[in-house]
Amino acid sequence: MSNAAALIARWRVRLGYILAVFVVWFARPTPKYVAIGAGIGLIGLWLRAYAAGYLHKQKVLTVTGPYAYTRNPLYLGSAVLALGAGVATDSLISAGILLAYFAVVYSVVIRREEGELLAQHGEAFHKYAAAVPLFLPRLTAAELPGASAGEFSFAHPSRSTRKITNTKPH
Repeated sequence: MSNAAALIARWRVRLGYILAVFVVWFARPTPKYVAIGAGIGLIGLWLRAYAAGYLHKQKVLTVTGPYAYTRNPLYLGSAVLALGAGVATDSLISAGILLAYFAVVYSVVIRREEGELLAQHGEAFHKYAAAVPLFLPRLTAAELPGASAGEFSFAHPSRSTRKITNTKPH
């Protein structure tokens, strides 16, 4: 990863705070656009929650559920959230700032994560990447040979696999 990409990945949240000041400064929200933006944002939140229910970070390559349509459903949900926020501002400048920030920062983050997945999963990731688009979803789910039928779970993977030990004194 280049130095610029590493810098963007490391400072993305702090940069977001700085840009939020400008987004708010140029925003001219009206009840109508706040309501429309909130509706769009709810779709993004739903997509993020749905995708998170299938994800098992650092354990397996997730290729089922929304991951059979796009390799990055969490970031797609975030993009929909950013779009909703942009609409809610009722400002082309604010919406432009939000969408430009998302496009620049998350294209870097996605590419960095792709390299990590390739290093961790090798040929399985190559096959997955060939069948499933990076960001904009397919219309039908990709069927990958050897893919297990993953299922949605409300349990956070790190909590659901935590070992419970007896803490009573002997």
